[in-house]
Amino acid sequence: MARKAFFSFHYKPDCWRASQVRNMGMVEGNAPVSDNDWESIKKGGDDAIKKWISGQLSGKSCAIVLVGEKTAERKWVLYEASESWNEGKGVLGVRIHGLKDKDGNQGTAGPNPFSSITFKGNGKNLGSVVKLYDPPYTSSTSVYSYIKENLSDWVEKAIEIRESY
Repeated sequence: MARKAFFSFHYKPDCWRASQVRNMGMVEGNAPVSDNDWESIKKGGDDAIKKWISGQLSGKSCAIVLVGEKTAERKWVLYEASESWNEGKGVLGVRIHGLKDKDGNQGTAGPNPFSSITFKGNGKNLGSVVKLYDPPYTSSTSVYSYIKENLSDWVEKAIEIRESY
């Protein structure tokens, strides 16, 4: 049975790439939110966004952060990763810049978003614990195949890491 996962990503530049991963069917993911729905949620302010995120994380065993060029700059992606970890869920990252976007372009690898999330008390960052997987291929089809082959195992590893931390 597939694990239930929450997918987190920078919407505007990475939506197309993220949909490729979400549609692999390797894990059960959250339903995508439309631009209009997200705009409505945002109008409610930070508390409404946090409530929406909490609802999306409910019942999930893992958060998968799909990392593109500017993902590490996104306030809500960082919040989703942090909240997932704090709620005892597995957390992992997958670099998706090697997948083609809707125009057939590949992206550039961005910084590790977990490096900027610091644990309270010990000063370590989430990047020292959470794995960020980087497919070792340059062709989009090979990157896709590599992610599809490994995503389920990565999710299980992320859950193991969280349970042992």
